[in-house]
Amino acid sequence: MDRLTNTVRPYAWGSTTAIPQLLGIEPTGEPQAEMWMGAHPGAPSHLERGPLNEVIAADPEQELGPEAVAKFGPRLPFLLKILAAGAPLSLQVHPNLAQAKEGYADEEARGVPIDAPHRNYKDANHKPELICALTPFDGLCGFRAPDQAARFLETLDVDGLKPYVDILSAHPEEAALREVLTAVLSADRDEMAATVTEAAAACERLGGPYAPYASIARHYPGDPGVIAAMLLNYVQLQPGEALFLGAGVPHAYLDGLGVEIMANSDNVLRCGLTPKHVDVPELLRIVRFEATDPGVLRPEASADGEEVYETPIDEFRLSRYVLAEDSAPRDLTARTPQIMLCTAGTVRAGELELAPGQSAFVPAGDKAEISGNGTLFRATVVA
Repeated sequence: MDRLTNTVRPYAWGSTTAIPQLLGIEPTGEPQAEMWMGAHPGAPSHLERGPLNEVIAADPEQELGPEAVAKFGPRLPFLLKILAAGAPLSLQVHPNLAQAKEGYADEEARGVPIDAPHRNYKDANHKPELICALTPFDGLCGFRAPDQAARFLETLDVDGLKPYVDILSAHPEEAALREVLTAVLSADRDEMAATVTEAAAACERLGGPYAPYASIARHYPGDPGVIAAMLLNYVQLQPGEALFLGAGVPHAYLDGLGVEIMANSDNVLRCGLTPKHVDVPELLRIVRFEATDPGVLRPEASADGEEVYETPIDEFRLSRYVLAEDSAPRDLTARTPQIMLCTAGTVRAGELELAPGQSAFVPAGDKAEISGNGTLFRATVVA
C-alpha cells in the first residue's frame, strides 16, 4: 500500500477555502478546484516509487491484477477527485464509447492538434462519472419535461423566451428539447444577451426555485447557457447522496464539495457557461434529448458495513465506510487495484494513517485492512 501525493488543479471556478479546510491547511487565496487521485498523465499521483502512471506502466499486471488488465488494458481505468465548486462549472455532456471513438478518429484524421482549443475529443474513451456530496451540493442534471420547462420560462414573462415556451408546449418531447436548445445556442449573441439579462432580473425578483439561475447569470452575464440551464433539473444533494452522469446527459455542478469518480477520459462537449469553445453541431449529435429524473443515489449498505454507490458501468466502483473506533478491522484485500480516500476523522489503512484528504493506492492482491474512527471512500473496478 502506497501513500499518494496528489495535485490540486487551480481552475477559476474552484472554491478558495473548501479543499484547504478539508486538508486542515491555510488557504492561499487562489481557487482550488480539484484534487486528482490516479494515473491520469495530466496530473498523476506520486508514490515513493514514482508517478503512479509510470509505476503501473512498468508492471501493469502486478499493480492492476491480470483480470483488470484483461478487461480494461494496462492502465488504471478510473480517476478519483475531490471537487470543490465555488462557482458554476460549464454546462456539458460526455459522449458514449462509440461516439468517443468516432470523434477521436475523425479529429486525428483531420490533423486537429490534441491541445487545440477547438478540439472536442482528447481520447477515444467515454466519461461516465459519479459525484458524491461531502457538503450540501447544488447542480443541474438532465432535462426537465418540456411542459415543466415551458411553465418555468413562461413565469419569467420575458418576450425573448415566448417562442421557446410555444415550442415546448406544442411539440413532442425530443423535438421540443432539441429545437429549443438549438435555437438558444444558435441565436444572435447580442439579442440573446439582452434576453438573458432580462430573464436573470426576473429570476432575482421571483426568488425561490428561480434564485439559482439568477446566481448562474451573475457568474456568466449574457451567456446563452443561462437559458439552456433553465431547461435542466435543479438538484440539491445532502452529504452522502450522489448523482450518476451517463453519456449524453447535460449537467453542471454549481456549488459544494464532493468526491467525484469517472472513467479515465477528458472528453467534454460544452453547452455554455464557459469562455471555452462550444461546438454546437457536435454537441447536438451527442446530447440525449429526453426528460430524465436526476435519480439521486443513496448508498446500499452490505453486512460488513460497506456502502456501495451502484452504477451501470464497470470502469469504477465507489463505496464508503463509516468507521467507529470500537469496530473490528475490515479486510478489503481485492484482486483489483484500489484507491482509498479519508474524508473525515482518522483511518488506519494497513501501515498508513490517513487524515481527511489523504489517500493511498493499493495494488491488486495487496493486504488492505482498515480501522479507525472516520469516513473512508474506496474506489476500484468491476473486473
